Amino acid sequence: MKKALNIIKNILVYLVVALAIFMMVFTIISVSVFDRNDREIFGFKAFIVLTDSMSESEKNKDFPIHFNAGDLVIVKNVKDPSTLKPGDVITFQSLNKNDPSGVPYGSNITHAIDRKTTAEGRPGFVTYGTNTDTSDETVVTYEFIRGKYVTHIPNVGNFFNFLKQPQGYFICIFTPFMLLIIYQAIKSISLFKRYKAEQTDAMKEERIQLEQERQASLEMMKELQALKAQLEAQGVSTATVTGSGEPTAPKDETAQESTNDSEVEKDANEN
Repeated sequence: MKKALNIIKNILVYLVVALAIFMMVFTIISVSVFDRNDREIFGFKAFIVLTDSMSESEKNKDFPIHFNAGDLVIVKNVKDPSTLKPGDVITFQSLNKNDPSGVPYGSNITHAIDRKTTAEGRPGFVTYGTNTDTSDETVVTYEFIRGKYVTHIPNVGNFFNFLKQPQGYFICIFTPFMLLIIYQAIKSISLFKRYKAEQTDAMKEERIQLEQERQASLEMMKELQALKAQLEAQGVSTATVTGSGEPTAPKDETAQESTNDSEVEKDANEN
């Protein structure tokens, strides 16, 4: 059970790390590339759709390309705008100051080409939103074309706009990194506690070992003292046995001399 919980915990941590890294990379790329006329990656640009003028409806159900406000359209640079034709979908910078959909002046719009035309002697296109009934007011000349439509990614623009708001930044960027910081702090505290516990256990084991060695020394001392006492007892017993025998009494020197004198006199009489 504990092993399964550890696996789940590690998976969650990896997911949070992956989310944090993804959000960081996405934020850097989106801020650097999205809706930037001067930024491209291998000739591709990305723009956020501002209106539903190209969303699918009964009016344009036969048109092959549809996308909604908040989607991200990917376009490719057009080296020769004269190769574009009616029906192509392009992204261009709008110069319409009174756009009925409320798009600000200078914003990038992605619409379909209705027909070729000229404006003040310059070639251009009349464009329109397939979900609207009217063509765009301003002719799109070549210099304002940002690229030809390639594909789109649904709702990425909405997500990017959400990230730019304080609550989006807090939820998607700040929170994952804070969770990682808190997790690392808890992990560090846990490792420190484990280290202190192991240190305490090591000290206890060392104390126990020292006590065991002391007890062994005391036991050895007792054995040595017992052995000494035994040896001393054996020495006293030997001395006692030797002293309790029947030793020969020493001869009296006066008696010895008297005996010697008697023997001398006896020898003299015999002679």
